[in-house]
Amino acid sequence: MKKRADSSRRDMLKAAGAVGIGLGFLGGGATLLAAAPSKQDMKGATPMNPKTTAVVLIEFQNDFTTPGGVFHDAVKGVMESNNMLANTVDVVTKSRDAGVAVMHAPITFADGYHELTAHPYGILKGVVDNKAFRKGSWGAAIVDVLKPHPEDIMIEGKRGLDAFPSTNLDFILRSKGIETVVLAGFLTNCCVESTMRSAYERGFDVITLKDCTAALSQEEQDMALAHNFGMFSHPLNHDEFLKLIA
Repeated sequence: MKKRADSSRRDMLKAAGAVGIGLGFLGGGATLLAAAPSKQDMKGATPMNPKTTAVVLIEFQNDFTTPGGVFHDAVKGVMESNNMLANTVDVVTKSRDAGVAVMHAPITFADGYHELTAHPYGILKGVVDNKAFRKGSWGAAIVDVLKPHPEDIMIEGKRGLDAFPSTNLDFILRSKGIETVVLAGFLTNCCVESTMRSAYERGFDVITLKDCTAALSQEEQDMALAHNFGMFSHPLNHDEFLKLIA
């Protein structure tokens, strides 16, 4: 499974023209002290107010979630290892029942990808080269098991990694009085992490659902959870979060 996932990841990065980027700037084994909060320090350790909480689902679209999707083979290893999709369905169903706002943040592009530079690079080059997330296509559609309900909110205009800059997400969160933003989706160390950092800096209380996210490899998934999520959020498993809104 790991070998197949690594091969899929290499194919995607090759298409994107990406190269390995290390953490050499830290130098000689320098270590940043752990930022992961203890349960005593976490706001999320006490029952939460569902009315001021929103679950934001990032890119649960067929091109990621479903066999035949452009990038599904690259993420399916992690999805299967942490039961990501079923966990997310559980979160969404019980969140709606509890009165938590459910928001969908898909990424879409018009044919030709004219919203982007003529010379994209990195992850967005991979999207363009593989013709992923084209508006109106099956690949860009939200996976059936998470099909939005009438009371859900669609976040429109996502064209990059962070779900805030090109969308109305911040306006909607603040107008609804949301204080706690709960994140799930793809990719763990890309769009989820970018949105997490932005929400953190905008003053929201941020929770990231560890077993409702997936990356291009288990190594990348583990690295993000171990070293990055605790710096900008309260990392929780989905069942831990659900206990707080029950």
